[in-house]
Amino acid sequence: MKKSFCISAVLIAFSLIINITARLWTGFADFYVGNIFPFFSNIFSFISGIFKFSVGEIFLISLALFIIIGIPVIIILLIRKKKSRVKILKIYLAVALSILSFAVTSETFNCFIMYQATPFSSIYFNKSERSREQITELYEILVDESNRLAEKVERDSDGNFKVTCNMNDEAKKAMKKMGEKYPQFKGYYPDPKPIKSSYIMSQTRTLGVYFPFTMEANYNPSVYDSNLPNTICHEFSHLKGVILEDEAGFFAFVACVQSDNIEFQYSGYLNALEYVNNEIYKNNISEAFGISQKISEKVSNDMYKFVPEDFWEENKDKEIVSSEMVGKVSDTFTDTNLKMNGVEDGIQSYSRIVNLLLDYYFGGEK
Repeated sequence: MKKSFCISAVLIAFSLIINITARLWTGFADFYVGNIFPFFSNIFSFISGIFKFSVGEIFLISLALFIIIGIPVIIILLIRKKKSRVKILKIYLAVALSILSFAVTSETFNCFIMYQATPFSSIYFNKSERSREQITELYEILVDESNRLAEKVERDSDGNFKVTCNMNDEAKKAMKKMGEKYPQFKGYYPDPKPIKSSYIMSQTRTLGVYFPFTMEANYNPSVYDSNLPNTICHEFSHLKGVILEDEAGFFAFVACVQSDNIEFQYSGYLNALEYVNNEIYKNNISEAFGISQKISEKVSNDMYKFVPEDFWEENKDKEIVSSEMVGKVSDTFTDTNLKMNGVEDGIQSYSRIVNLLLDYYFGGEK
């Protein structure tokens, strides 16, 4: 137990030093992300990829059980086993500290350092003017492409978009193709994994999640199909060190629209269209309002659709805590986590993808 305490303390202290170094020295973070992280990412994602289920999900469930069940059990043991109280307490604390040190270390080296690195978009693209005229032109491009592709993708009898391709293979192809132009995205990609606790994930309105402690790209299988290709590429971007959400969303767009598969192309354009549409009306860019009238009925049907229309009704018996409450807690956690890592606008940073799209279309490559 003494060795366990010492090892855990050393790992936590070392992780703290690395975090401070990365915050104070961007060059260190850039070197790590460019030269060391790809090695760790390929190795550990290969190991966790051996398992067909999400190892990260199992870890989180086990952690929850350790807290929810473990604490009452320890209290009972401390009351009943008077002679062994110190030993029992030491064992529980040793296990808890080991879990904490593992979480802190993996989060540091597979997540926190990346927040301090130079954004990849600024490495590959020049900044555009980001003017009202440019966002209006971008809006028209996205509407036209979405309309065109909406006519080509498969749909069910109700007119809802359906993914028919092998998403795992197509996502890997799309990311590797992008890697031919942007070296950061070269390397190994594991199979993306669907989360079993998809209802809870849906309550948090989460499309996908990257687990730093297991190096896995996970997605919510319950969402409306048009979200899936873009989401998987988004989580794959995290596996390659693109940790900022707006950047991961942007490179997911690039991967999707450069894919040879029309379903991936449509998913990428549709996701981007939603963000740009929000910015148009949020900033009252009136000259772009007329373009909204060009959005086809099929695209309108697919836009902003998080889950299938009958999802909540079919799963209402699964609700233990209200979805509204779960959503608020999730948003608060995400917002706090981002701000702690230096993302000042927190959860609002997702919408910064619009600026990156403007740079991609109008700023040009470096």
